Amino acid sequence: MLTFFVAGSNALYAAGMDLNRFTARSCQLVADTDSVVRKKSVSVGVSYGSDALFFGRTGPIKYPFLTGDAIYNSKSGIFVYGSVLKVLGYAPVDEVDLGGGYFYKLSKSFSGAISYTRFIFNKNANVIKSASSNDINLKNAYDWKLFKSTVILDYLYGKSNDFFVTISQSKYFETSWSIFDDQDYLSFNPSANLILGTQNFVQRYEVDHNYQHVISSNILDHIDPGAARRNREFNMLNYSFKVPVAYNRPHYTLEASWRYSIPVNVEGTLENRRESFFNFTFYYLFY
Repeated sequence: MLTFFVAGSNALYAAGMDLNRFTARSCQLVADTDSVVRKKSVSVGVSYGSDALFFGRTGPIKYPFLTGDAIYNSKSGIFVYGSVLKVLGYAPVDEVDLGGGYFYKLSKSFSGAISYTRFIFNKNANVIKSASSNDINLKNAYDWKLFKSTVILDYLYGKSNDFFVTISQSKYFETSWSIFDDQDYLSFNPSANLILGTQNFVQRYEVDHNYQHVISSNILDHIDPGAARRNREFNMLNYSFKVPVAYNRPHYTLEASWRYSIPVNVEGTLENRRESFFNFTFYYLFY
């Protein structure tokens, strides 16, 4: 089906390559019910998300968004990619991401990828991700057949430096029957995910925006000076559950997904609650 589309999460989010790709881009979500195509190929796609999620954190208001993505994969496993993000109701383009990496398969069950992504933001971008500008991402996955275990490591640096570990357990399955003809099928890839890491990006985000996004006018009088130090601590950040459902044909995938996010250890100047996220993705594969 679709080629391996390198996160952020999942980095979207959750999380860097998302569970199955760009975790570090986490706002930008792509279909995660695909299989790997190890041949020269180009994928292009568009996505809609109900809110921008960055390593288990959201901004003070909802930022629904659209993204456009493209990736080139070589037979050797080297890939390059680019994406454009627009937050609905704001600047024409809020963010451009450029990156590349290498996909490897060490055995039938064990595969992974290493990648670098550069984030370029509009100077007026309000998404919480805007406190970071570079991501080094390492993903490894092992398919136990009963389920797949994935561990993703992200090091983000720029105006703030943070390190994240995203751990996911997922189960992919597809229908044995067709919908319209013998060329299509439905696929599912439910997952349970958790994110651990530092959150210096939260403090940097508020400093950059002069604390204009705090939840109450009184909170400025009660900001704990120790909060910034606590943001450097490596803690649990988020639990989430995701249920994607995709309609697949030989060259394209149309996917709808629901994610339920449970943030924990939230830094005090942002109000993050349990939230549901909805995403819709269309990707077309040329090879």
